[in-house]
Amino acid sequence: MSQKNAQKLPAQIDNPRLIVKKNERKLELFDGDKLLKTYRVVLGFAPVGDKEIEGDGKTPLGDFYVFTKNDQSRFYLSLGLSYPNTDDAERGLRENLISQSEYDEIVRAIAENRMPPQNTALGGEIYIHGGGTAKDWTWGCVALENELMRELFDAVPAGAKVTILP
Repeated sequence: MSQKNAQKLPAQIDNPRLIVKKNERKLELFDGDKLLKTYRVVLGFAPVGDKEIEGDGKTPLGDFYVFTKNDQSRFYLSLGLSYPNTDDAERGLRENLISQSEYDEIVRAIAENRMPPQNTALGGEIYIHGGGTAKDWTWGCVALENELMRELFDAVPAGAKVTILP
């Protein structure tokens, strides 16, 4: 079934969550445990592995949440993801990529479900956004076709859980 002819989403989604499967280039939208729709996506320009540092072109792995919905995005519409998360901060501190104060701020932001620091050596500004799916082209984000991004943007609230798998 093509995405354009796929079933429309329900008017209300009570427990939205997203799962991105990097190897399959898929984003799945769930309501609780019920799969509602699957979208084709593309990733960062270096899609294999977990994001490690700013500028590596990798899309991060792990559990995140949507911290913002941006209707003024350079890439049509976007959902901001809570990268770096606590696991990333622990790795960054252990590897001397971030300071103790940066670590503390990331952990505090995650505990409070707000935007973690976006300008650390670990990178930041990871979004699900529009812009097309011709090839892996982002700096670590997840990209969809614009019309499908509109549908996802309208369906997913801030705070929704997002898991990115290999």
